[in-house]
Amino acid sequence: MASRLAIYHPSGRLGVSATATGEDGANLQLYRALVRYGGYEQVDLLTGPPLDLAAAAQILFPSGRPPTRLAAGGALSTEGPIGAGTLLRGRPDLAELAWTRRRLASDRAYSLVGLIHTIAPLAARQEIGAAVLAPVQDWDALICTSPAVRDAMVAMFDDWADHLEQRLGATRRPRPRLPVIPMGVDAFEIREKSERSGARARVRADLGIEKDEVLVIWVGRLSVFDKAFPQPMFRAVEEASRLSGTRLHFALAGWFPGGDADLARYEQVARAYAPNIQVDFQDGADPEVVADLWAAGDIFLSLADNIQETFGVTPVEAMAAGLPVVVSDWDGYRFTVRDHTEGFLIPTLGGPPGPIGQTLAARHGLGLESAQTYVGAVAAHTAVHVGRAAEAIAELVRNPDLRKRMGVAGRARVREHFDWPMVVRQFNSLFRDLTQIRDGAPEATPTPNSNPLRGDPFADFAGFASHALEVDGPLRVRPGVSGADLERAAAVELDRAFEDWRGTLEEAYLILTRLTLGEAHSVRTVLLGFPVARRREIQMTIVWMAKLGLLDWLAP
Repeated sequence: MASRLAIYHPSGRLGVSATATGEDGANLQLYRALVRYGGYEQVDLLTGPPLDLAAAAQILFPSGRPPTRLAAGGALSTEGPIGAGTLLRGRPDLAELAWTRRRLASDRAYSLVGLIHTIAPLAARQEIGAAVLAPVQDWDALICTSPAVRDAMVAMFDDWADHLEQRLGATRRPRPRLPVIPMGVDAFEIREKSERSGARARVRADLGIEKDEVLVIWVGRLSVFDKAFPQPMFRAVEEASRLSGTRLHFALAGWFPGGDADLARYEQVARAYAPNIQVDFQDGADPEVVADLWAAGDIFLSLADNIQETFGVTPVEAMAAGLPVVVSDWDGYRFTVRDHTEGFLIPTLGGPPGPIGQTLAARHGLGLESAQTYVGAVAAHTAVHVGRAAEAIAELVRNPDLRKRMGVAGRARVREHFDWPMVVRQFNSLFRDLTQIRDGAPEATPTPNSNPLRGDPFADFAGFASHALEVDGPLRVRPGVSGADLERAAAVELDRAFEDWRGTLEEAYLILTRLTLGEAHSVRTVLLGFPVARRREIQMTIVWMAKLGLLDWLAP
């Protein structure tokens, strides 16, 4: 079992709002699970802004004291990753992390592990593909949450390698490993909430649902750009009611990213496609509302059609709640749900490849179409078989025993494959495997040390200036300059600009004093008066002081 883990979370914001993106929420749940079930002695959190460890501990382990020690580090720190052997990021862009690892440590210092949440936006695919051109190694990995994602990534990397071979004559085909590890859920918590005493009767009474009537539920963002066009679901519920001869209710718990305008569109669809169904929109941003629906519902329905969706955690949550599921036969859904066992997989139909899709991608790549328009247009031309969905719902409506059997099977499947302890075990197994690969790799001294496209600007643009700061160059205080000039600089906002990239004002005073007293007369003698660890900042301070007209670097 790993004793330490490092997590790269540059924003430093661990908490998420109820309506945050799926990626933010999924990462938070993953980090909580790793802290709780990973068995680590220490978890290092690498962030840009300084991290409040007490606040982070409360967010990551809200039910009590974390079972592991938390430590904070800067975004460019390598001590934590080297100690852990693994640096995990909740995004798939590993390229810059690989260059940073090479520059500050070495390629073999630790493994990089990213997580793919979506492969739909072209920018995301470019981030992933950049790994081929960066020093990403065989002991690094991009976790795919479903086999469909892995297969798509293998195809993309193969096509990218074909292009580089033709363009550059490249024969090597490096890429990160692409293991499949699902996202998880807290199976016990969901089951406990779905079985709260009185919740089912109370909610059904509030919604006006009679004892022999059936409640179909949806949980998730209510957006055609993120999840699904709702027409097939409303029509399927309407047809299922007619096929079964039973009054059905359809409750959708979620939130509308587009606000009231999106709500109006969904209400229009409900009137058009499900005129005989009682439809209720619930606040899916409220976890208590969602828990109540897990208790009150009879069937879970999600006919996703969006390429933005790569896993889909809500069907897993529904199975943990003991509900049979009717879901589209779509990427991650077919990975989590077995047809006719935990529920029904409904056939889907994609649009034909060709000039239309190529033009859509080209317009998105040129910035003429947004990512939402891109994925939305694809979803609008992806079909889910309404008739099969209606038949599946009707069969479940007519057969309470089947609903119960599928609900029991769903809970068992979640416990065995998607409960967080089981998922974290797969993460730890991956980390160990990558360590073995890294330890067995031959030593090498690769070049260049830094990304040629992300070089040191003071080196890349050295030719722009007429002079460079030379260690043995002369340095003196300009006539009439005194400490009052630094006092003025402290009061002028533009003089203080970007002060984090140089020494402190106190160090500037020391430079001025030593030069004035004749204790120093060159850049070298100034630097010798400061600790080695501060000399880079002192050099920047010298240039800054020269900028303000305090120091002269030219020979008299």
